[in-house]
Amino acid sequence: MESEMFIQTEATPNPATQKFLPGKVVMENGTAEFRNADEAQASPLAARLFEIPGVTGVYFGYDFISVSKDNAEWQHLKPAILGSIMEHFMSGKPVMGDASILSEEVDAGDEFFDEGDESIVLTIKELLETRVRPAVAQDGGDITFRGFKDGKVYLNMKGSCAGCPSSTATLKHGVQNLLRHFVPEVQEVIAA
Repeated sequence: MESEMFIQTEATPNPATQKFLPGKVVMENGTAEFRNADEAQASPLAARLFEIPGVTGVYFGYDFISVSKDNAEWQHLKPAILGSIMEHFMSGKPVMGDASILSEEVDAGDEFFDEGDESIVLTIKELLETRVRPAVAQDGGDITFRGFKDGKVYLNMKGSCAGCPSSTATLKHGVQNLLRHFVPEVQEVIAA
């Protein structure tokens, strides 16, 4: 039983979100996002983090936890967040409760695009998977495909990406330029 656990923290482009790296796998498959204490009941760890006053969002990636806050100061929140993450991992409880559904599965059912556009959509998804998501995960967030219609690509923003001032710029410039470059049919990228 290891008694010492070192959790690294990283700033994200969103000043209201910090990334916590416990040095362990957080979510083996998929990701999970919690926007309030009710949603957090699906996860013992998220529920624990929402008990901290000032926490407004929790997002789990493969090996990180992003925590978003209201106007509370990080210097007051960080020790409580670090303590909660450490206690959780030392308790041996699972990150997600039994009844939880991974957000990947939920999102997949909501996709929309014309059957004729299937090859375009496959290319878009491939680019998101290989070029966009790894970069966005660095910042503690995620971007997933939502739909494609009339030259517009609809994407879901999660974790630190949701509501981040720089995410709109990231989406509009980075992702849009990348997709347009490889997929001439793409005219615009929109956050769903």
